[in-house]
Amino acid sequence: MPDVTIKASDNSGSFSAYVARPAGGGKSPGLLLIQEIFGVNKNMRDWADAFAAQGYYAVVPDLFWRQEPGVQLTDQSKAEWDKAFALLNGFNVDKGVEDLATTLDWMRAQPECTGKIGTAGFCLGGRLAVLMATRTSIDAAVSYYGVYLSTLVPELGNISKPVLMHVAELDKFAPPEVRATYENAYKAVPSVEWHLYEGQDHAFARVGGEHYNAEAAKLANERTSTFLRMHLD
Repeated sequence: MPDVTIKASDNSGSFSAYVARPAGGGKSPGLLLIQEIFGVNKNMRDWADAFAAQGYYAVVPDLFWRQEPGVQLTDQSKAEWDKAFALLNGFNVDKGVEDLATTLDWMRAQPECTGKIGTAGFCLGGRLAVLMATRTSIDAAVSYYGVYLSTLVPELGNISKPVLMHVAELDKFAPPEVRATYENAYKAVPSVEWHLYEGQDHAFARVGGEHYNAEAAKLANERTSTFLRMHLD
């Protein structure tokens, strides 16, 4: 599937986005996918292709473009991990949400899209998916093992659309004692659906990753599919 170019709303430049379209043509609900710290790599493109096969107009924007366009890392070497964390440390969250909101507007303007659009994010993207629910008009949001979720608690009162949270019990970036400081705040939001995956570590749904667990990933993905069908179809 081809990449497209989207102009940033602050006129600072343009960024690319990978687009996966369902077979058969016609209009489809949209799904805005949000990258991990490895960029719009094969893993993210595979996610987009899989969701397109389920009938979604799937788009994955490059959120690291303000630092380095076209990042495509893997999780297979220390050098790549070091670069990924350097990009994370240099990432401007507010500008990232702004670029996601711009992508959302772009998607709604496309003739292939019904205008009903959800988002699903992983790791860094899991955090940004929650911010999309607090700051934009997204119709539904899915967060896979989001990081730094405690910092978002002050914004949770802005959530009015459905949010699905996939949380790893043994997430090394959000251990149980840290999660305990914010878990109840999320569960108190009526439109938030929270699922804890016992015995699982961060990125349990990343195929080929160190902590990939096929059974947990299958359960999370089935819940995601049901959730998106309910709120976007």
